[in-house]
Amino acid sequence: MSDWRETMAQLVRDRERALLGYAYLVCGDGTLAQDLVQDALVRTFSRPRPGLTSVKAEAYVRRAITTAYIDGYRRDQRWKRVQHLFRPAAPLADPLAGVEAGADVLEALATLAPRERACVVLRFFDDLTVPDIAQHLGLAPGSVKRYLHDGLARLELLLGPLEDDSRDQADDEVDVATRRRTEGG
Repeated sequence: MSDWRETMAQLVRDRERALLGYAYLVCGDGTLAQDLVQDALVRTFSRPRPGLTSVKAEAYVRRAITTAYIDGYRRDQRWKRVQHLFRPAAPLADPLAGVEAGADVLEALATLAPRERACVVLRFFDDLTVPDIAQHLGLAPGSVKRYLHDGLARLELLLGPLEDDSRDQADDEVDVATRRRTEGG
């Protein structure tokens, strides 16, 4: 075995834990610390260094650990400053990105008929009243109530019961309209 191999073997055998501890203090990450020690050993013992003792070799390795960490940090910082130049252009912003609805709600809305969906969205996302929705869509208020009722029934099958009283309020409006028709008013 040559001189440098004996020195490296002795250093790794006797001081490996101390070198790993030092590298961990430098970077704060156990996996990165192991990589830094490995890279430092390669840097230190990749070229001949006459008269290298294990004490001097440890000093070289510690310096190489620090240098490798600083070089990696600088490289990462430099990359962060220019990475936008190498990435494809970001797609245009989704106009519906501001809608606060989960993916499951969007999927459930997609199953509704177009008028049911329009009525539900106008009622619960735009917070319009039944007469406002009727005027907006050019429908009779009774038709809007029917679309709301049918749409909510389908949504409840897919998403579960509604948490607020909006459904009860819509049912109350339908009941009032039904009573008026039966009373003649």
